[in-house]
Amino acid sequence: MTNGVPLAADVDPYTPARRRMVEEQLKARGIRDRRVLDAMGTVPRHAFVDPGFVARAYGDHALPSEQGQTISQPYIVARMLELAEIEPTHRVLEVGTGTGYQTALLARLAERVYSVERVPSLLRAADLRLQALGVRNVALRHGDGSLGWQEFAPYDRVLVAAAAPRVPDSLRAQLQEPGVLVIPVGGEERQHLEVWRRMTGGRWEGRRHGECRFVPLLGRDAWPDSPPASE
Repeated sequence: MTNGVPLAADVDPYTPARRRMVEEQLKARGIRDRRVLDAMGTVPRHAFVDPGFVARAYGDHALPSEQGQTISQPYIVARMLELAEIEPTHRVLEVGTGTGYQTALLARLAERVYSVERVPSLLRAADLRLQALGVRNVALRHGDGSLGWQEFAPYDRVLVAAAAPRVPDSLRAQLQEPGVLVIPVGGEERQHLEVWRRMTGGRWEGRRHGECRFVPLLGRDAWPDSPPASE
């Protein structure tokens, strides 16, 4: 077991497809972080997609999931993880658990992952998938991800898997100093992937890393919507 995810997860018929994904979609496009590549080559993406899309699990594209959400393209997931520069001792806040795929990857890279999801049914399904893989270093919460998870702040890293019109103040406040926040920012149809560094002394540095497209981050400190439903 490595940081909560058993190595046995890689022993399945989809291992060759995962290896091709890493070589053709990630390494070929410049992903160099060895720990990210190892995680992407080990965590079974097919276990996190809807049954009707298992055959396409390792394709070079996003896939739909329930409640109008998506599981992101493998390259964009790897790019965000690489930009976050996650170390084995880090505590990470993930906004948008979704199917749990990125959560499982984070579990291999970090010491502890705190993940917030606003859709209860997604959260329940992600929890079952993570438990089935033996992931133990993840805490899940139903709530407004734009507000983060104050109880366990500050975090060494914050990754946001949905697009916001700006960086939510709540997430800035919960980032450790120094720390890194990765988030898609822009309109509802098109965004830029932004990396914000909180430097010692309270100084911030931000950079854009190309265009992307994510589902909107809904919540009090992002795109407006009704409060998360309880089921």
